[in-house]
Amino acid sequence: MPGSAVSRALPGSAHEMKFADRLCDELLGLGYTHCFFVAGGNIMHLVESSRTRFRMVPVIHEVSAVIGAEYFNETSQDVRAFALVTAGPGLTNAMTGIAGAWLESREVLIIGGQVKSGDLASAPLRQKGIQEIDGVSLCESITKASIRIESPVSMSEVRGTIEAGTRGRPGPVFMEICLDAQAAPALHDDDAGTGVGSATESHTVAPLASPEWATAVAALQAAERPLLLIGGGVDRRTAKNIRARLEALGIPVALTWNAFDRLPSDSAVYAGRPNTWGMRWSNIVIQQCDVLFAVGTRLGLQQTGFAWEHFAPLARIAHVDIDDAELRKGHPRVDWRIQCDANEAVSTLLNQLRPSRSWSAWRDFVSMVRQELPVVEASNFTDHSGLVPQKFVAELARLASPSDVLIPCSSGGAETVAMQVFANQDGQIVVSDSALASMGYGLAGAIGASLAHPQRRVILTEGDGGFAQNLQELGTVKVNDLNLKMFIMSNKGYASIRMTQSNYFKGAYVGCDTSTGLGVPNLERLAAVWDIPFVRLSESWSQDAVFGEVFDRAGPVLFEVPVPQEQPYWPKIGSWVGPNGSMTSAPLHLMSPDLDDATARKVMPYLAERGGTQ
Repeated sequence: MPGSAVSRALPGSAHEMKFADRLCDELLGLGYTHCFFVAGGNIMHLVESSRTRFRMVPVIHEVSAVIGAEYFNETSQDVRAFALVTAGPGLTNAMTGIAGAWLESREVLIIGGQVKSGDLASAPLRQKGIQEIDGVSLCESITKASIRIESPVSMSEVRGTIEAGTRGRPGPVFMEICLDAQAAPALHDDDAGTGVGSATESHTVAPLASPEWATAVAALQAAERPLLLIGGGVDRRTAKNIRARLEALGIPVALTWNAFDRLPSDSAVYAGRPNTWGMRWSNIVIQQCDVLFAVGTRLGLQQTGFAWEHFAPLARIAHVDIDDAELRKGHPRVDWRIQCDANEAVSTLLNQLRPSRSWSAWRDFVSMVRQELPVVEASNFTDHSGLVPQKFVAELARLASPSDVLIPCSSGGAETVAMQVFANQDGQIVVSDSALASMGYGLAGAIGASLAHPQRRVILTEGDGGFAQNLQELGTVKVNDLNLKMFIMSNKGYASIRMTQSNYFKGAYVGCDTSTGLGVPNLERLAAVWDIPFVRLSESWSQDAVFGEVFDRAGPVLFEVPVPQEQPYWPKIGSWVGPNGSMTSAPLHLMSPDLDDATARKVMPYLAERGGTQ
């Protein structure tokens, strides 16, 4: 066994501490407490060194290790988790999780194994060592730093690499460590480092006293219909600290999906969650503001709609983001581009603005639109063969407590309904991963959140199709006895795929449900395999004494939410296929189904002046 003669240093021992031990000690010092992993031969020294230092969380599949660590970090402010995966398939299995964290700008450390340095292949040889694959090259485009350690390095190099994940726009970091390097003696603490992390990206932060900043703030102050759009770049700690000032200022505040929990839905300045799959009333509000100040959001197509040229058509737009590439990507139309940290920007903004009497009429208008357009629309009540998911989520939000953590999976109806309907309370934490929109994210993410918050109840909403992609982690839920309530919307397949094939291909269904060859499990039998309590919800589920008892009791429960296969998911942005096969989409405020003329005129008066209400 390579390095078998090298053991952990003990008091008075003549043996040198091996590099794997020294690395794990460094991670402890950096605040890491949990390790999500799948054991493997090429990480055997790292696993052995980790087992006495961290809470070890073995999972069945490496993608769950990365997602679990990502969600652990995203929901925790005090301690951190990392993922440990072996070489070859361990790393390739983890790639989806790494890509998801990259697109969502989330810090997560992935440590990967690699074959012995002497067994590394050199071009054009594809492979020399068993299970060898070039993980560094695979991860370069989806990490802040991706390095290979072939022999022990100093801890200053390790710290520089890890810290790259939090500098500027956050993202994942990958460190691949050869097997012989793991077991070799560590360098002495006084050995100088060469700065592995020194070549990572940097951000030039524009001073907030710049002319662009001053002009944008002045425009916001003078606006009649101002709107703040806060994104995930504004962290929870900042949001908590500024909430009283936001509400005292009186400017309506809309939230991106990644900032879902930065403001409770009962706040006096809450303006909803606008999005391609957003709240209809919130979309209508953002389309009628006259100055939009977007802070800590990249303003991607999901946020602006695919018809981005019609985003906030009546407004001058200030875009504040840490990433200059996002500011200059060409869409949407932006009047002021300001590169800086979102937390610093929003705090400075609130120090410079003063309440204005002219905003009260705008706040009243926002409230009126919200009252006129409830998030649970009658158009969804068309099939009585199961529960209406929108009504279910609204009731679940009512029953949830302020200390709950909500994980609304990452794609499909189970996510979009939660994002449209769930009325969050002050104190709740909400995390999703919709940029990559990979099915199977929900359960692994909920596991990470549960381990980060063992005293809280975690609520997962997931579709049965997405759940099936990572259902093996029910074993992880059971063995850790997590206080995780899993609500699985069961429609025998992929609702969003079925909807696409219905809308655009006249119901030519293939691979979208059990009738077209897709195998999804019997949830009751699946729960029994791991001795997890199971409840199938009925129409009167929220009044059921059995539901109330298991929902409030600690420990895991699997709830099946029967949903009709033909269940509609309204409102949504309408799209159509043109003669040449290209897709055209409606702007944010014109969601389907259309509003009646009287309601449209009432809630879109400013757009009506431009002829854009229908």
